[in-house]
Amino acid sequence: MLMHVVRALKFPRKSLLTAAWIAFASPMAFAQISTVTGPEASAAINAASGFSFEVASIRPHMGTTTTMGWKHQPDGFTGTVTVAMLVQYAYGLRTLNQISGAPDWMKTEWLEVEARMSAEDGAEMQKLSSAESNARRHLMMQALLAGRFKLKTHPETNQTPVYELVVAEGGSKLQDAATDSSEHLEMGKDGKPLVGMLRFLIDTTIAQGYSMASLADFLSQPVARVGRPVLDKTGLTSTYDFTINWSAYSAKVETSPNSREGNTPSIFEALQEFGLKLQLATGPIDTIVIDHIERPTED
Repeated sequence: MLMHVVRALKFPRKSLLTAAWIAFASPMAFAQISTVTGPEASAAINAASGFSFEVASIRPHMGTTTTMGWKHQPDGFTGTVTVAMLVQYAYGLRTLNQISGAPDWMKTEWLEVEARMSAEDGAEMQKLSSAESNARRHLMMQALLAGRFKLKTHPETNQTPVYELVVAEGGSKLQDAATDSSEHLEMGKDGKPLVGMLRFLIDTTIAQGYSMASLADFLSQPVARVGRPVLDKTGLTSTYDFTINWSAYSAKVETSPNSREGNTPSIFEALQEFGLKLQLATGPIDTIVIDHIERPTED
């Protein structure tokens, strides 16, 4: 069970997160991005497969809780979210800035949302691989948005300021996960090293079985605080084990390699230790344009 939360002012000492899940505008959320289709196509796919949320409760958030985000469960999800967060997840977007034409309330009004599949569909979901399960959840969220919020969208690709993650002069110093036999490796229930894992400690971040595409996706998230999307241009295709001298718990906002404050390690400097660097560029970024959306009726 994975959980995405934002906790005001206070963070846990240690957090284990995986890249199996899309990131939101929350300090501890990140994951790989997957391409999905529009809401009309999604609804058709779900209708054809009989795989969709059986019930969904959507109400305004009336409390003053400091915990925002959501928790996924085998048969659905529950959480306190904005509609913009739901759209970001449904369409596999790295940041909220990839949503255009959205009314202000999509980003400012918090909702209590709970969605459940039928028992039969929940059981069927457990038979799918992680990638298949995530793809299904994307499509189900699109169908929910189309049905309850009357969402209509169209995609656009725009040239946007980005960072390119590249191999620095001198070459990569990353440890290939396939040849790493270190004793510190985290093992799964099958006795094999976990893949696609980041563990945040107070001042370091441990990556295990992590691809450069996943690292670029993570660096694109608000938690990394580099201020723009990151595209993987390393050409490195394996998965790697490494420990970064940087942590989301102590990171400052960094909009350039020279913008760090005090003695706090910079993510730019930390990456250079492994023969990687972020270079300024302009690149194509997919966006979702909101053509129509309505507030849902309470239930």
